[in-house]
Amino acid sequence: MKRFVKTGLVCLGCICVLSASAQQPEPERMLTIDEALAIATSNNPALKASEYEVRAAEQERRAAIGLRMPQINVTGAYAYLGKDIGVDFNNLKGPVNQLAGNLLGSGIIPTELIPSLQGLIAPMLGADWFLKIQDRSLGFVGGEVTVPLFLGGKINAANRAARIGQQTAEAAGRQTRNALVSELIERYFGLALAEQVVAVRRQVADGVRRHLEDARELEQNGMIASSERLYVEFKMAEAERELANAELQLATVASALNNTLGMDETVSPVSTMFVLTHLEAVEYYKELAEVHNPLLEQVALKRRLAEEGAKVQRAEFMPQVVAMGGASFYDYQVTGILPRWAVGVGVNFKIFDGLNREYKYSAAKQTVRRVNALEQKAGEDIGVLVEKLYNQMDNYANQIVSIDSSIAFAEEYLKVKSAAFLEGMSSSSDLIDAELNLARVRTERMQAAFQYDVLLAQLLEAAGISDEFLDYMRRADARPIAFE
Repeated sequence: MKRFVKTGLVCLGCICVLSASAQQPEPERMLTIDEALAIATSNNPALKASEYEVRAAEQERRAAIGLRMPQINVTGAYAYLGKDIGVDFNNLKGPVNQLAGNLLGSGIIPTELIPSLQGLIAPMLGADWFLKIQDRSLGFVGGEVTVPLFLGGKINAANRAARIGQQTAEAAGRQTRNALVSELIERYFGLALAEQVVAVRRQVADGVRRHLEDARELEQNGMIASSERLYVEFKMAEAERELANAELQLATVASALNNTLGMDETVSPVSTMFVLTHLEAVEYYKELAEVHNPLLEQVALKRRLAEEGAKVQRAEFMPQVVAMGGASFYDYQVTGILPRWAVGVGVNFKIFDGLNREYKYSAAKQTVRRVNALEQKAGEDIGVLVEKLYNQMDNYANQIVSIDSSIAFAEEYLKVKSAAFLEGMSSSSDLIDAELNLARVRTERMQAAFQYDVLLAQLLEAAGISDEFLDYMRRADARPIAFE
C-alpha cells in the first residue's frame, strides 16, 4: 500500500512538472531584418508560386523551339473491308464463249481437235473471272515525317512570343519579390512599433497607477478632494483599456509577420527603425523606375507580345509550305501495287475566307495601339506614385525633427507637474495630462519613423530596387529611431 502511494505521488509530481513546463511561454526568437528577409524569400508561398510560373514559361519557350523541328510520327492500322478490291471480268464470259463456238464451228480447226479444245475451254469458262488486287483483310505499320519550310513567319513569331512570355514571368517574379520586401518591412517594423506602443502604454499605466496611489494618500491626508482621486481612477481605467488594445494589436501584427515569413514561431524584431538625413532627388527615382520597375517592364512586354500577335495574323495571308515523307515498315496482305515509300512538298494558299483574316489582322493592330496607350499611362502613373511617396517621406522626416523637440519639452513638463502634484500645488488632472502628452508624443515619433520606413520600401519598390533597402538602412546618414 505504501509503495502504491509513493508511486502515485511520484507520478503526480511528474504531471505537475510537465504541466508547469507546458504552461511556460514559448521563448521569442530574435530576428534582424536581414534574417527576416532571408527567411521570407525562402519560405513565402507567393514567391515560390512565381518561381514555378517562371519554370513553366521556360518550358513553354522550349516547346516553341520544337516548332522548327521535323515532326515524326509512327502509325499503324488494321482494316477489314466489305469485300475484296479487284476487277470483275465475269461479264466477258458470254462473248468469249460465243467467239469460241464460232471459231470451233468455222471449219478452220480440224474436227478431231475440237473435243480437246472444248475440254480446255469449258473449265476456263466455268472459273471465276474476278481479278483480286487487294484482300479485304489488311494492315500496316509505317512512319511519316513532316518538315515546315515556310509558314509565313508563324514559327518565328511563336518563338519570340514564348521568349516574351518567359521574360514576363521573370518580371512578374521580380514584382512579387519587391512587393514581398515592402510587405516584410511593413510587418517587421510594424511589430517593432506595436511592441514599443505596448511598452509606452504599460509605462503610462504604471505611471497612472503610481499617481493613483499618491492621490489616495493625499486624499486621506486631506490635501486633495475626492474628485481628484476619482479623475485619476478614470484615467487608470482608460490607460488599462488602451494597454489591452495595444496588446491585441501586437498579437495581430505578430501573426501577420509570421504569415509573411512562412513560419509559426514567436519572433521579436531587433533592428531599429531609421530616418535618412539625405535622400537623392525625386528625379533619380523616376529614372530608376523607367528602367527597373517590373510593372512597366511587363507592360512593355505585353506591347511586344501584341506586336507578335499582329505578325501571326499577317502570316495568314502568306502561303504555307511543308515537306513530307512516309514509308511502310510492315505490311499484312497489302497489295504490292502500292509503293512502300513516298516523299513530296505540300503548299496551301488560302484565297478567300470571308474576310476573316482581314478583320483579325485589323483587331490585332488595334490591340497593339491599345497596349501602347496603356504603356504610356502606366509610365505616367508610376512617375506620379514615385513623387507622391517621396513627398510623404519628406513630410514624415520633418515631423520627426519637430517631434524630437516636443519630447524634450513634454519630459520636462511632466517632471514639473509631478513635483507640483506631490506638494499639492497641481491637480491630478494636470499631472495625468502631462503623462499622456508625453506618451502621445513618443508614440507619434515612433509612428512617424514607421511610416517613413514603409514609404521608403514602397519608393524603392516603385523604382524597382527593393533589394537595396538594407543598403539604405546601413548608410552613414541613416539615423536610428529607437524607443526611449
